[in-house]
Amino acid sequence: MSKQLPTLSLADLNAGLPCCAPISEQRIPAETAVALAPAFKALGDPVRLQLMSMIASAPDGEICVCDLTPAFELSGPTISHHLKTLREAGLVDAERRGTWVYYRARPALLRQLAGLLESGGPASA
Repeated sequence: MSKQLPTLSLADLNAGLPCCAPISEQRIPAETAVALAPAFKALGDPVRLQLMSMIASAPDGEICVCDLTPAFELSGPTISHHLKTLREAGLVDAERRGTWVYYRARPALLRQLAGLLESGGPASA
């Protein structure tokens, strides 16, 4: 049986407000941790992290799966599985156009994740 993952509030994301103070400043609420954990978990895989990087840095703000697949020595179904994981975690949006699917990063969620990891202290060596 598949577990249903919690989803982040799109209203909160679209408002551009940070979800909470960085973890270096205070403990995050349990609800926030539950909501953001799937995104961090999805990025914990090297292939998904590379895919996310390619999608987020795409010159036109989106990239076709036909441009993602050849960058890896993995089968198409394996790449599709990784992309599905990124979609389910709320990190990317996908749009089918004919036979191809185009992916776009969700920058508000990425900013939220980055803000949570910010450190207000001096950089460590």
